[in-house]
Parts: sequence; structure tokens; C-alpha cells
Amino acid sequence: MKINLKQSRNACLVILAMGFASMASVAAAQEFKIGFINTDRIFRDANSAKTAQAKLEQEFQRREKELNDQGAQIKAAADKLEKEAPTLAEAQRNSRQKQLTDQDRDFQRKRREFQEDLNVRKNEELQIVLERANKVVKQVAESEKYDYVLQEAVYVNPKHDITEKVLKVLNATK
Repeated sequence: MKINLKQSRNACLVILAMGFASMASVAAAQEFKIGFINTDRIFRDANSAKTAQAKLEQEFQRREKELNDQGAQIKAAADKLEKEAPTLAEAQRNSRQKQLTDQDRDFQRKRREFQEDLNVRKNEELQIVLERANKVVKQVAESEKYDYVLQEAVYVNPKHDITEKVLKVLNATK
């Protein structure tokens, strides 16, 4: 059996070329488009997030003012007691100290309740914003043919950040 070296070399080149062509088509088929969304920016810049923040401020404004006033009253009473303590009888000083401690304990309890209520409402409002934002992210991803959209990453190349696109759509819808 006689092997022609020239034919063998040509066959190898054809096989090699076919291999490269198939690798290129596989690589093209495996390309995917990635996007990134900055949720902190959505919560800060979206009109719905700003509206939610204003709503929360209005809802909790009165309670916060009452707490601030109560805190100022307790501080004033503590300052007054500190000034008057040397001239007060021990029983009177102890009585006022106990009263001040009780007022402060009540104030701290009200402050914690306020903070808990505020956090619960804030989470409720942010959840609504997030749900709307996720719908818009899905819309943008589908219309622009993104394969993946990430919300958190250690590093993101700015060319993959679609936050501005999402904000435009989110702010355009009511």
C-alpha cells in the first residue's frame, strides 16, 4: 500500500480546517449576553422609591417628632436634676432619679417600637419597588436578548450595567 504524502497532508489540512470551523461555530453558539442591575441605585433613583420614601416620612413624621420632644424633655429633666442634686434631700433626689429612669426606659421602649415599625413599613415599600423593578428588568432583558442579569457582583464592567435602562423604563411607567 502506497501512501501519497501530498494527499495525506491535504487531508490533514482539510480535517484541521473543518475542526477550526466547527470550534468557531460552537464558540459562537456559546456566547451569551450578561447584564448587571444595581439595586441600591434603583432604590435611590427610581421615582417609585422616592415616592415610597416620602410616604414613609409623612407616615412616621408625627411619631418621630413626639419621640424627639420626649427625648429633649428627658434630657432637660436630667440636666435640671444634675444641677439641683446637691441641694435636694436624698429622698427627693432618689425619687426624681427613679422618675427619670422610668421616663427614660419608657422613651427607649417607644424608640425601639418606632424603629421596628419603621423598618417593617420600609421593607414593605421596598418590596413593592423591587417587584416592579424586577418586572422591568425582565422586560429589558427579554427585549435586548440578555441571557443573564445579575443583581450582585464583586466587579462589573460598566458596559454590562443596564441600571440606567431599567430606571428609564421604571420611571416612565406609573
